[in-house]
Amino acid sequence: MILAAAQTKPIRGDIDANLLDHYRLIDLAAENGAQLIAFPELSITGYEREHAQKLAFKKDDSRLDHLKKQAVENNIIIVAGAPIQVESQLFIGEFVISPDNSVAVYTKQFLHEGEEEFFSPSFGYNPMITIENQKISFAICADIDNPLHPENACKRATNIYIASIFFTPNGIPNAYRDLQHYAQKHKMNILMANFSGESWGYSSGGKSAFWNNKGELIGQMNDSDSGLLLVENQNDNWTSKVVKI
Repeated sequence: MILAAAQTKPIRGDIDANLLDHYRLIDLAAENGAQLIAFPELSITGYEREHAQKLAFKKDDSRLDHLKKQAVENNIIIVAGAPIQVESQLFIGEFVISPDNSVAVYTKQFLHEGEEEFFSPSFGYNPMITIENQKISFAICADIDNPLHPENACKRATNIYIASIFFTPNGIPNAYRDLQHYAQKHKMNILMANFSGESWGYSSGGKSAFWNNKGELIGQMNDSDSGLLLVENQNDNWTSKVVKI
């Protein structure tokens, strides 16, 4: 099994440019044999609150068409974030795009302070997927601040927990501490994808990382590069490598 965390530098509100960045990284992940690639929180738009409504996607959005094509052609699962409109509600969400051309939606369950002014939380969209008999579940940013979230994932027999986040440099030490603890406590492998560069006027902390189910840090990126953290499992032994762009 090979998984990839994409560490990106979004251009604020520029969906076309950010999608081109996604396309390049997905192709690169596929070239390296990845079966799944996870992007950071709201990766397609960059992190937004005030402008999220006008940038919002719908589940059947035509702007997802090329991502769906890549998923099919490269036999890869793509986890990409956007504000998602469902009827009258706006969510911080992500699309889980599979090689069978299906699209599932995950929505952020625990909002960060201030997000509730623009977004709704929801427990109603919480898909699980399976790769090589490994059950995979998802988290977005502040979800990982609430111990109930990984605990609930554990109750669903999650093997791999994928966290798409936007954390600043000041927040990264807490993210590392918490995710290491969850990995060890719940015996889950954890892949985390964060931005590098700037988003929403704030610096991003980068340092996308992977912990095995013993809580051991297997691989990480630095705080400034864009590219991929690739992790591979052979006979229950995880290894990692970084591919910069």
